[in-house]
Amino acid sequence: MDVKTAIRLYNERHGFGGLAPKAVLFDMDGVLYDSMAFHARAWHQSMQDYGLEMSELQAYEHEGMRGMETIREIAKQQPGKEHLADKADEIYAHKSALFASYGQPKKMAGVENLMRQMQADGLLLCVVTGSGQHSLLDRLERDFAGLLHRELMVTCYDVEEGKPKPYPYLAGLRKCGVKPNEAIVVENAPLGVTAGVAADIFTVAVNTGPMPDERLLQAGANLLYHSMDEFHHDWSTLLSCARESDSPTNIL
Repeated sequence: MDVKTAIRLYNERHGFGGLAPKAVLFDMDGVLYDSMAFHARAWHQSMQDYGLEMSELQAYEHEGMRGMETIREIAKQQPGKEHLADKADEIYAHKSALFASYGQPKKMAGVENLMRQMQADGLLLCVVTGSGQHSLLDRLERDFAGLLHRELMVTCYDVEEGKPKPYPYLAGLRKCGVKPNEAIVVENAPLGVTAGVAADIFTVAVNTGPMPDERLLQAGANLLYHSMDEFHHDWSTLLSCARESDSPTNIL
């Protein structure tokens, strides 16, 4: 789907007068950091160590959900393992330790250039993640110096319920002081896309993992790209079309 059509359909669906971006709400894992392979491996190993089954692909399916909720859901789905939901704290700590032992993930290729362009265009940049792992959260301000700031970060500690519920992205809107049609979500996972769409925000999926494109589109992504560089290439067009749609004389 082309950018102009995606914006028109978004505005028609929600009854907004236009899309007027003032903030971009970024997921973290698989978007800012190329960290999902590490997470998938850590999830699989930690679950296995406690007698639970969770494939690495399932880790991608559950990406965005708060870690404690993921463990409880997996435990309750496996007969005879339901009691392990009570050990969610312990299992998550084990998973976090495994993840940290794999080394520091690299920044996602192309994302910093994209963020600098967005900032130059006058947009606020916010992180909305289901993670609570300090090993990653503590790196954000340092790795993205001048782009990300602690006051514009939403983590698992800021909401009672995480993705796929809309609450994390609604919290992001509040922190940025913007309305749903004044933001853009950047996600890589179905649950995250679902959360952004449920918050009535224009949601861009960047498929940086093994997930079929169709899963992200079925979750409601307004646009889909396969790399940050591809998204960056379209960014000026997206922003221009959005501002045109918000014009009093728009004809979208």
